[in-house]
Amino acid sequence: MDQSTFENDRSKNCVLESPICDRLKSEPCWLGIDEAGRGPVLGPLVYGICFSPVAEKEKFKEMGFADSKTLTEEQRENIFTKISDNGDMMGWMVDILSPGYISRSMLRRAKYNLNALSHDSAIGLVKRALERGVNVTEVYVDTVGDPTKYQDKLKGIFPSIDITVAKKADSLYPIVSAASICAKVARDRAVKSWVFAEGVEIEGNAYGSGYPGDPLTKKFLAGNIDPVFGFPDFVRFSWSTAALILEKEAAAVAWEDDEEDDSSQNSGSASLLQFFKKSGDDAKLERHRFFSDRALTPLSSL
Repeated sequence: MDQSTFENDRSKNCVLESPICDRLKSEPCWLGIDEAGRGPVLGPLVYGICFSPVAEKEKFKEMGFADSKTLTEEQRENIFTKISDNGDMMGWMVDILSPGYISRSMLRRAKYNLNALSHDSAIGLVKRALERGVNVTEVYVDTVGDPTKYQDKLKGIFPSIDITVAKKADSLYPIVSAASICAKVARDRAVKSWVFAEGVEIEGNAYGSGYPGDPLTKKFLAGNIDPVFGFPDFVRFSWSTAALILEKEAAAVAWEDDEEDDSSQNSGSASLLQFFKKSGDDAKLERHRFFSDRALTPLSSL
């Protein structure tokens, strides 16, 4: 798995994929979806898919796939090598979502929560596989949120595909286990090889697992906060763990535009923003940001 594209710019998301053999295009295939790194406050979130001909299900099961969380890093690497070496009967794709992208998405004005982000990544990978010509007839997904609602959502997007969404799908379906391993290997490598653009120097695995409860992760966060610029891009600053440290340790920020609005209202003087309005604009007719963010327009007739 060559991750040089992501490593060239870790601030951007990156999709990596294997070659796709003719069998995957001509024979009906089952496809599994899983993620790695949903909970950590550090590093990227990675979604992965793996697909193989339905006719190879029994042989696929015999390859010894298991939920990536139950395996050591060495075991995951060995199994991923096995996946790569069997390109004549399987393929994979991973979507690496950068920490900065996750935080910006979750904190933007029109909220984009982690569940929606996860759904969109999974859906995007399935669409990409179909665009590459993979003959997907069955999809198995480790759920994010309510399984029934998620399954209905996927079925509405892919009506011709048999879709199964389940809790702990990575322990129930080998194809999901394989996807889990692909995602986990990609995240492990991304975290292990992370180079800090901010110049932070790290010896060994000084930040631990990246989960908020990990003592090494807590120590890393406490020791790498700038009072003005906050955390390195490696940190998901939208997580409450990071937000609490910022609130306590970072410099307070005064938003002067807000103060100006307040003072202008109290003093009766005009806000600076008034000078940028077009003549004839009626503030009463200005649409709320809620509607413009969602491209909603008035309904004039039924």
